[in-house]
Amino acid sequence: MQKKQGSLVNVGLGMTLGAHITPLSRTYIEQADVVFVSASNRLIEQWVESMNPNVISLQSFYAEGKSRRETYREMTESILDEVRGGKTVCGAFYGHPGVFALPPHVTIRKAREEGYRAHMEPGVSAEDCLYADLGIDPGRSGCAHFEASQFMFNHRPFDPSAYLVLWQVGVAGDKSLQVFESTVAQKQLLVDLLLETYPAEHPVTLYECAVLPIEETRADTMALKDLAGQPMTMKTTLVIPPCQNKQKNQTMIEKAAQCAKK
Repeated sequence: MQKKQGSLVNVGLGMTLGAHITPLSRTYIEQADVVFVSASNRLIEQWVESMNPNVISLQSFYAEGKSRRETYREMTESILDEVRGGKTVCGAFYGHPGVFALPPHVTIRKAREEGYRAHMEPGVSAEDCLYADLGIDPGRSGCAHFEASQFMFNHRPFDPSAYLVLWQVGVAGDKSLQVFESTVAQKQLLVDLLLETYPAEHPVTLYECAVLPIEETRADTMALKDLAGQPMTMKTTLVIPPCQNKQKNQTMIEKAAQCAKK
């Protein structure tokens, strides 16, 4: 099918202002007819405006008490309307555009279905910053990632000899998608679930990467039993280190050794 006029690329701005963007993503921003920006800080929007003055902020779609499903639907249609108008459109999302961000995936899928060119460019994500800031090598003991509420509301088997990372812990236990922080009682439900596996005194860390160069990384460690009452936001991540050693699979070790001789 012949591609229609109009295109979309969703790029990552990285996490720290000005430090993490790739040269290619910068070029897409500079050359776009219109740039949609999703960033929690006005300084980030102003930085994007310095690369391209034709900027539309997506933050105005958020509101307390408004379902984020409706917010994401409105964002998606606003972006696609510009693509359908024949424009070269760039969506600039903080971090990685494909990580914990629904509109970048939906807009690309729908644009392609309608015959427009659309793709995604990666960016430095909060996960990348977490590994660097906390000194974690996921290849050493393993690492499992879940969205906190999904972890609570589904049976999600995991390995306590690996790191467990729970994203958006600040809204853990909320199904309404209308609040920016869940209650202490809802977070305590998560703690109670984790206490089925981990000791009450097991150390856990609340992590938030720095968004501005003048900010400091948050890495507050406390006992698991004390977690629920800690201050959290939408960008807070819970990092739980292993509580037991890996268990060797001696049968598989011996089979692998035999295969090496064949």
